[in-house]
Amino acid sequence: MAKSPETEHPIKAYGYASRDTSGVLSPLTFSRRETGEKDVRLKILYCGICHSDLHFAKNEWGLTIYPIVPGHEIVGVVTEVGSKVEKFKVGDNVGVGCLVGSCGSCENCANELESYCPKQILTYGSQYFDGTKTYGGYSDHIVADEKFILRWPENLPLDTGAPLLCAGITTYSPLRYFGLNKPGTKVGVVGLGGLGHVAVKMAKAFGAEVTVFSTTPAKKQEALEGLKADRFIVSKDQEQMKSVLSSLDGIIDTVSANHPIAPLLSVLKPHGKLVLVGAPEKPLELIPFSLISGRKIVAGSAIGGLTETQEMLDFAAKNGVTADIELISIDYVNTAMDRILKSDVRYRFVIDVAKSLKAP
Repeated sequence: MAKSPETEHPIKAYGYASRDTSGVLSPLTFSRRETGEKDVRLKILYCGICHSDLHFAKNEWGLTIYPIVPGHEIVGVVTEVGSKVEKFKVGDNVGVGCLVGSCGSCENCANELESYCPKQILTYGSQYFDGTKTYGGYSDHIVADEKFILRWPENLPLDTGAPLLCAGITTYSPLRYFGLNKPGTKVGVVGLGGLGHVAVKMAKAFGAEVTVFSTTPAKKQEALEGLKADRFIVSKDQEQMKSVLSSLDGIIDTVSANHPIAPLLSVLKPHGKLVLVGAPEKPLELIPFSLISGRKIVAGSAIGGLTETQEMLDFAAKNGVTADIELISIDYVNTAMDRILKSDVRYRFVIDVAKSLKAP
């Protein structure tokens, strides 16, 4: 007989979990493993809310095994380390992102691309090596192998930095990989939400000239004045789109809603790259000639590996890149999820876990 979440492991834990496809989150007492010789245990201080948390809570991707404790933008303070831990000590501020495990032996792992390991273990909603479930950061503490713990830069704020563990690396990684990180590069960002606003900040920090594409004209002021984008285009306006034809080296498309990509391909220069980091439900409509005629590329990108994620955090700290957040208590989390559905947040919710999560 399968053990209950509360009895799987010896260390009691407390958090908020979804128990069915309603996605409603409520208090859950569960358990975490003892601190192994290479493990780091941390008290969670802050946890960002990612749109994928909502997908998992409602089982919209068909992957969820209930109960599920979401959260993979975790910042905390080390409370215990295993006997063979070398990189961290009690009292260190650290982060845990989207992964807590990988096989360690495949080609991707060998190349520090754990995010593309076919046996990757997600921070929540996955099965760990010992066969037990992983639970995320909407909780009081977490334990993970030190390889998957990230050193937190001293001058990076804990709360506004938390979303970088997903939104930051999801945008930083494709900018670097596809050569869009060179000063003067002309980069487009499609969508100005949780991912998009961080993409703008990352691209600007690299020295790019940034054009924001949005279907919402009201976002023009915040794009140009708040985020310091160089240009704002209403993507539904054909005249505005014509004004930027064949002008961009690459585009980071952060939109998860279904939308046409043919107009975006038209604003790329020859050899330009359209990189998808959002995941619309329906298949894309693609006219091959729109690629062939300019040797253009449509690509996708996920998060980066652990080394690149650490590099991203250090880059963000050096260049003052943080997320724009609304700090909430954990008992507000269901309202926050409803507001995310309505795109009613500028731009990420972050849960003040340490101050608001109280064990029974």
